[in-house]
Amino acid sequence: MTTTEYGIVYAVHIITVQFGSVVSKVCEFLLRRGPLSSREISRLVEPDMSYNQVKDILCLLIQHNCVQAFSIEPPDGSESKATVQYIVLCNNILHRVRYNKFSRIVNEELDFKCGAVLDGLLSNGRLTLGQLIERDKDSGKPTGSEEIRESLQKLVADRFVERIPSPEPVLGNKEQELAKKKGSKAAKILKEPETLEECVLEAATPVDAIRFPHIFEQDSNSPLADNDSNITEGKRKQRDADSSDHNNEVIWRPNFEEFIRRLRHKACVEIVKERRDEGCAIVLKAMLEVGRSHEKKVKTDKSVPMSLSSIYEEVMKTEAGRTLVLERVEACLDQLSATSSYLPAFVIEMDDSYVVDFKSILSVAQKDEVQAVVMRKYGKEAFRMFRYLSQEGRFVETNKIADAALTEKKDPPQILLKMWKDGYLHMQKLVVTGSYVPFLLWKVNKLIVTKQMLDEMYHASLNLSLRLAHELELEKEVILLSSRERDNKIKAKGLLLSSTRFKLDDAIMIFHDF
Repeated sequence: MTTTEYGIVYAVHIITVQFGSVVSKVCEFLLRRGPLSSREISRLVEPDMSYNQVKDILCLLIQHNCVQAFSIEPPDGSESKATVQYIVLCNNILHRVRYNKFSRIVNEELDFKCGAVLDGLLSNGRLTLGQLIERDKDSGKPTGSEEIRESLQKLVADRFVERIPSPEPVLGNKEQELAKKKGSKAAKILKEPETLEECVLEAATPVDAIRFPHIFEQDSNSPLADNDSNITEGKRKQRDADSSDHNNEVIWRPNFEEFIRRLRHKACVEIVKERRDEGCAIVLKAMLEVGRSHEKKVKTDKSVPMSLSSIYEEVMKTEAGRTLVLERVEACLDQLSATSSYLPAFVIEMDDSYVVDFKSILSVAQKDEVQAVVMRKYGKEAFRMFRYLSQEGRFVETNKIADAALTEKKDPPQILLKMWKDGYLHMQKLVVTGSYVPFLLWKVNKLIVTKQMLDEMYHASLNLSLRLAHELELEKEVILLSSRERDNKIKAKGLLLSSTRFKLDDAIMIFHDF
């Protein structure tokens, strides 16, 4: 798990606000030190809390999908027992500030009853169908057990809700796995997980037939059923394992991956609408809908190939798309496939099929965001220099940058040096034989800039959250003092802070989650 310094501080702040400082202390140790066993955590936090308190905190964080337990097989011939370790899921912690966005998606695409079921899962982390029904009964306006069952079924069918992952997956011994993969053609073709967190999540995630079961049994004692006529072997094994549980109830949780996928698609459509036109946005939205069921991971660079007929068929399903004739759809695809000096191709045409290039679409938004920050922090001259270096993509000498940016020769060195100190540029000194003064070469390193931008956005989000909490405290005091004008001003300020944080989180997702 890798994140920036302020990303860690922001994640700890989120946990502190929602669960308290004691829980956040355990979370911070896991964020900064990596996976630890419960005994190791207990030794680190002594004497502030006991071993039993640490276990309770870990259970709470697992319940709310912020921590995943796992173990690693001991080496061959070793009789030692595998130690259970705990890894923090930083992305899931950051998702907690996006719950309103997730609820809005379900309310818009399904209905408010499904939204109420999702809200129950978001606030409680993980629940069974029985617990969701009990929660509905305890509410002021119950909707009924059958409605809850149907709503849950809709959420599972659309992959907004999933069965919980394996509680404690066992990872194979790393040396053994590497030995097995040497010379394997499959290993060269398939992209292996890059981090331990990805390995743990991949091992814990069940196959789709188990993760998103579509058949619900009518018997209230068992909310999941698998017809023997069409049951898969994986489902049968999972059902047999579940039967050992005394209450035999399936536990559900929100599927953050699907929500991020929907938000990513929405962002791509908005970018295309802004950069191209309404028709291109309609066509792209249809393409994303066609390819959605084939997307295995959110962070994929390209979609699956799609035929013109399948795209046009999906376009015709939408109210806005019914006005588009086939020739207009083809023209939009040509427009999306075109490149220019300012915009890359958003769609790739290959062998009578079309592929959405997510990386190209999102790179436009990332570039705009970075350049806007450079403009605000360093001014117009710095903006022109940074834009030129971004387009060049290689090391460029100082005087050449000054000529391209149409600035005086004396100004660029100080501006470039300031951007380099803040982490926006990469500098290289080139010493020419016979010259005492080295040439300075400059380049935009996208990876460094992305990390720098993320850290600054996490810092800004943290400051906004702290300021918002302060304003909410003031609002409580004002209610007691009863000053309507001042109360309205504080509420307006709180709304502005919330809106700003909401938009800032959209930018964070473009750089980190999409």
